[in-house]
Amino acid sequence: MVNTEDRKLVKDFLNGNDFAFQKIADKYSKKIYWHARGMVNNHFDADEVTQEVLLVLYKKLNNFKFESSLYTWIYKITSTRSLNYIRKSKLKKLFSISGEEFKDLKTDVNLFDDFERKEKIKQVDEVLKKIPVKQREVFIMKNFEGLSYKEISEITGKSVGGLKANYFHALKKMMEYFDEKE
Repeated sequence: MVNTEDRKLVKDFLNGNDFAFQKIADKYSKKIYWHARGMVNNHFDADEVTQEVLLVLYKKLNNFKFESSLYTWIYKITSTRSLNYIRKSKLKKLFSISGEEFKDLKTDVNLFDDFERKEKIKQVDEVLKKIPVKQREVFIMKNFEGLSYKEISEITGKSVGGLKANYFHALKKMMEYFDEKE
């Protein structure tokens, strides 16, 4: 469940210590960002989702019941906010006159020096953009975050069986894509 350091930080924050919240933000902001990045496929959007999640945490930390780990609770918020952001983006594109102008805008951050690795990551990112959000979410949590189906189930509120099915379909689509490339 909640580790003692997180429990102390949450309680300190709830007792008026804003520095405790800063420690929570420092501890989890990179994890929030990378989870959001995997979901929304864009640096700027992930940064916006991260800021939104941190704001929600600041406002709603008093609702945290210590029934799960703080990490699980934060991931659940990040997943929800990322999905909401995707929905809003789709609506904006649908009703936007100039949406096509920004369609090809690339915002990838070069984090790896190895060209082959960058190329593989780019290919994986392209496939992830093409698969449904539910499949993408479980694929990212399982492969990039190293979470178990049980942990993903706690975060998403979905059944382990449903998550396994989504993962299977995502994996199948990934394999089909890479088979086509060879």
